[in-house]
Amino acid sequence: MRCNPFVLLITGALSIFTPLCVHAQSSDSSLPTSLESNSQAKTATEREAKTDTVKQTEPAVERETNALQTPVQWLQRLQSLISSANYQVSFVQTTVGKETVPYLWRHGVLDDGTEVEQLNLQNGPGRELIRVDGIVSVFEPDTQPYSIRSRFINGPIPNILLHNPQKLLESYEFVLVGRARVAGRSAQQIRIVSRDNTRFGYQLWLDEESGMLLKLNMLDLQGALLEQIQISAFSVMASPSPYFARINPSSLPEPIMMASSQSRAHGWEVNYLPVGMKEVKRDTRRLALTGQVVEYKMYSDGLVDVSVYVQPIEDALGGDIALRNEVSTFLTLKAGKAQVTVLGEIPLQTAKAIATSISAVNNSND
Repeated sequence: MRCNPFVLLITGALSIFTPLCVHAQSSDSSLPTSLESNSQAKTATEREAKTDTVKQTEPAVERETNALQTPVQWLQRLQSLISSANYQVSFVQTTVGKETVPYLWRHGVLDDGTEVEQLNLQNGPGRELIRVDGIVSVFEPDTQPYSIRSRFINGPIPNILLHNPQKLLESYEFVLVGRARVAGRSAQQIRIVSRDNTRFGYQLWLDEESGMLLKLNMLDLQGALLEQIQISAFSVMASPSPYFARINPSSLPEPIMMASSQSRAHGWEVNYLPVGMKEVKRDTRRLALTGQVVEYKMYSDGLVDVSVYVQPIEDALGGDIALRNEVSTFLTLKAGKAQVTVLGEIPLQTAKAIATSISAVNNSND
């Protein structure tokens, strides 16, 4: 089979981005030593007996309180912990058909309120990302270090789950499944389901004690596992990791200036999108190898990004093609007078529905 040249030209758009995550283990809350009054009629023996009763019943009360929380409230606990706590976590990312990848993730809030974060790839030559407030610096082997302006580090776990899960409610339904045991700890399981069944689903387990993420699964429409994040060790600390004291912000690369691309009218539009998915970017690009102009738009629901490329049918490269790369779909097909390519972590049928909904628009007044 001949390789479609267009696949090679825009393979870079197939990057899978997911923000990162940590898990924390908080200390047990202190229990009251006595619930009795100061009445002299109570004996020391009775006080000790009552103390034992409290110790036995309080965990049950806590579990009952946790069970009454809604899925959104559970995710808000995760959000609060992620942004305000000092923690360190080790986790692994496992994708079907690929090698398991281990990560180390740290987060801290310094005495002056500065928020610091680190994500470190543990295998191979290594890849490290360091965030100091709104600047993320990237260090990779054989590459000049650089910095960009961002409030988050993009890692294997979607940032929106960690920092703004409420934004997903338009596109997804959160379902509280029940209690389970993960990594030796009691956890609450939550399902995240596409409201129109057009995107992959997610299962996540949150630690009952701290609210931290313990495990995250991505599932296809048939419920088969596509990707998993599994916490292997974690801790929540009173102070930031000593690692952050070794970082000198003045020695980090200056943030690069991102070129601003002017939005221009395109000659086509997408008439079908999954519920809650909106256009977040558009551009016109010239392919380096052929010089052909391709119109590009990106759509997102906050959790999933979908890229759509359109070029005139007379400039078409090769025939129709559909590929599955782990969790990503690559679809190229001819639709009317255009060749359409759709890339994203979506099922093939959803990509096809988007591609075949393309129609020309009249921009004569632009």
